Parts: sequence; C-alpha cells; structure tokens
Amino acid sequence: MKKYSSQKVGEYTHYEVRKEQPLLEYLLETIEGQSRSKIKATLQGRGIKVDGKVVTQFDFPLRPGMKVAVSKTKRNDRFKSRYVKIVYEDRHLVVVEKEIGILSMAAGHASLNVKAVLDKYFAQTRQKCRAHVVHRLDRDTSGLMVYAKDMETEQILEHNWHDIVFDRRYVAVVSGEVLDEGGTIANWLKDNKAYFTYSSPVDNGGKYAVTHFHTLARTTDHSLLEFKLETGRKNQIRVHAADMGHPVCGDAKYGNGDDPLHRLCLHAYMLCFYHPITGEPMEFTTPVPTQFRKLFQ
Repeated sequence: MKKYSSQKVGEYTHYEVRKEQPLLEYLLETIEGQSRSKIKATLQGRGIKVDGKVVTQFDFPLRPGMKVAVSKTKRNDRFKSRYVKIVYEDRHLVVVEKEIGILSMAAGHASLNVKAVLDKYFAQTRQKCRAHVVHRLDRDTSGLMVYAKDMETEQILEHNWHDIVFDRRYVAVVSGEVLDEGGTIANWLKDNKAYFTYSSPVDNGGKYAVTHFHTLARTTDHSLLEFKLETGRKNQIRVHAADMGHPVCGDAKYGNGDDPLHRLCLHAYMLCFYHPITGEPMEFTTPVPTQFRKLFQ
C-alpha cells in the first residue's frame, strides 16, 4: 500500500522502470502533460532522482526495476493557497488538505471554496480538467478531501464510495474528560426542517449511523478523541459526540459553548481508499493539528 503524509508528499512523483532505455526518452514517454523543454529543465535543475540519487545526464541508462522520482516543485510553485494544500495528484484525482474557513464547493454567494481554488490551479497549469466534488467537509472542519478530475472518476467514486473508501478517521477535541478508552455510538440521524440533525435510538425514518471512538489524551477539562466512521452521515461526528455528553469544542450548532481554540475542533486526519481507476490501495494521513496537541501537553 502506498502511504502518503501531507508533510512530505507533493515533492516527487514516483515511477518504476519497465524496460531498458535512456532517461530522457523514458521521461518523455512517461510524464504526461509536460513539454520536452520543461522535462529537460527539470533534469538540468536536479529535479530527477534514479534509485534515490540525483541524475542530470540525459542518456543515463535505465534498467527494469529502477525507481525514478520526478520533482513536482516546478509545477506546484504555481499553487499557492493559504486554505488548500495539495497532498497528492495524478491524472484522475487530487487529494488536498483544507484549512478551516473554506467551503468544499460553492454555496450561494460564498465564493471561497476548494473547488474554485483547484479549478483556478488546473487552468494555470494548463490541465484540461475541472475539480469534481465527491464528498464534503464542513466549512469549519479541516483535513483531507479527494476531488475527481474527470466525470468517469467522479462517477466511480460517488457510486462506490463505501466500497472504495476503507478507512476514514478524524481527531477532535471534545468538552470534558472522557473516561472510556473507546466505544461505539450507533443510532438513527435525521434532519428537521431547520436542518438540525437529531438522533434517535429507534428508527425515526432517518439514516442509521455508526461511529467508533478511541481516547488519545485527556485532561479534566477536555479530551482528544479519534473517531472512525463506519457510515458517513451529515454532521455524524458532531451529533454523536454531543450524544456522548462530550460535544466537539467550538461547535456552535451542537456544542455547549466550550470553545478553547476559537474554532471547530474537528480535523479529518486519515483517508484511505482504493484508487478508482487502478484499484491500488492508498493511505493519506496528516498530523494532528498543533493547537489540539498543545491542550494536552
């Protein structure tokens, strides 16, 4: 399984050599969407590694099994956003880490959204594609998201989401001291006319929701919990945390007014899925936000 950390990935794209050929010839055949002059500039600029060593020689002989790494920084230097960080990108999809304060997609007159930021980046890098939304995070939740770059990939992700995504985890600072090491919350969630999601222990015509939690740290005032989603319902973690009697800190909708960090303390830190086109398992993680950790030092 390929594992990606948001701190390191984005620097290099990795390839494995299948046949004997000179390096430049291989790069021209393998790298999509880049001109010959751009590939040569990356080579001259020490942006190519073969088996971990920087190579600048155009006719360097490659053999099957060698690993080639191509620096992405020449392309990614055009992508600058205080709200969005690209963690991984290929021709079919892009995985990003979003900050708080930005919507996943446009809603009403709010122009600040991840889809618009990505569409602008694709236009700047002359990629003939658009960002297609396949799942959402609330404006004030930070963390990992995946966007499709074409309709085929979007349809596969949308219609097979629960089979493709094999692990999704969040970390949250919740109010109060959670004494249990872990557990599971399961009930039915339904929206009322005011778009407030409420839970019921019996079927209320809503959707069945299951959340597993694990306590990572605690003080007498707050606890740091990991939440693993078995189902992905709207506001699921926020409602289930409130059901536990330990709402997510900074949650104006389902919380109790406890707001130590002046933000919704919910972060999507792990996203694992089978690549919708290649079927390859991919695992993405980001660090627990520093502010969260500081509360428990």
